[in-house]
Amino acid sequence: MRFDNVFQLGIKELRGLVRDPTLLVLIVYSFTLAVYAGAKALPETLNRAAIAVVDEDHSPISTRIEMAFTAPYFSAPRLISQYEMDRRMDAGLDTFALDIPPDFQRDLLARKSPTIQLNVDATRISQAFNGGGYVEQIVSAEVAEFLAHTRDAQAAPIELALRARFNPELKKSWFGAIDHVITSITMLSIILTGAALIREREHGTIEHLLVMPVTPLEIMVSKVWSMGAVVLVASGLSIAFVVKGWLEVTIDGSLALFLVGAALQLFATTSMGIFLATVAGSMPQFGLLLIMILLPLQTLSGSMTPRESMPQFVQDIMLAAPNTHFVMLAQAILFRGAGLEAVWPQLVALAVIGGIFFLIALRRFRAFLA
Repeated sequence: MRFDNVFQLGIKELRGLVRDPTLLVLIVYSFTLAVYAGAKALPETLNRAAIAVVDEDHSPISTRIEMAFTAPYFSAPRLISQYEMDRRMDAGLDTFALDIPPDFQRDLLARKSPTIQLNVDATRISQAFNGGGYVEQIVSAEVAEFLAHTRDAQAAPIELALRARFNPELKKSWFGAIDHVITSITMLSIILTGAALIREREHGTIEHLLVMPVTPLEIMVSKVWSMGAVVLVASGLSIAFVVKGWLEVTIDGSLALFLVGAALQLFATTSMGIFLATVAGSMPQFGLLLIMILLPLQTLSGSMTPRESMPQFVQDIMLAAPNTHFVMLAQAILFRGAGLEAVWPQLVALAVIGGIFFLIALRRFRAFLA
């Protein structure tokens, strides 16, 4: 393998990328606006849920219950009639509708255990799943205080001293920003390398390469280093200017160590992109293969949900995927400030998996050229 051939072929790939405005816009968007949107998107927990109250009692306790639903968990409650409740729920205007029956306070003081009806729009699954418990806790607390004639909380038998590490203010945007950068690195590396190979085949330039004094290894390595370098530079700039600058996320770990891990991740995913491009016959087929590959990789890698919550056989299978080790490495460095002594197993795993993926893709690429 001649390194000057690899370098010149890589420069050719970069020039081809510059002439493709669609991919350039995708790169810029993925590491800027998409990262910001991922950080600022509403979390899965309850946030400003729409709630309506049907007050058929008009008593002091019903008024206290209405006023207890406040931000940030709920939007300001809307007082409606019983006839409006079903219509508003059908129209999707309210996620929760609380119906306080007549004589609620009288029955409550008489210890008759009155019933309050709570209607939930379960199509909004993230809010409906948690919101019912929030509503029950709020109503129970207000009723207990009303019956006790005091708002003094009972002293707990123990005192919990909470110390939040790595994210003292518990900002959900910190996790969203870093997670989206990790996702963009994997997604774009596969897309760029696969699109580069398919673009050459569709334009007929792959035949020009075959008559040149270059080997399949040189062609493949040039695509790997050029597209990997683009994603690596873009991710580094995104963390420096978007995550740390624009979103003001505190990162205590070494950015250089993270980029080393990202480079090993790109070594594996760019090889995966070339393999998928040799399997796909056209760009639409390549897009369908991406959906089949990217969704399981992102969902089961531990970036969305902890790996410990998955079945053991899924955890074992996903150890063969580079994403799993890259997510562990990135979260340890960027969230917890881990050093080389803590993440070296993930670096070794990424190097081994990348080497295996590269050899498989090279064998497939040679058969594809033949």
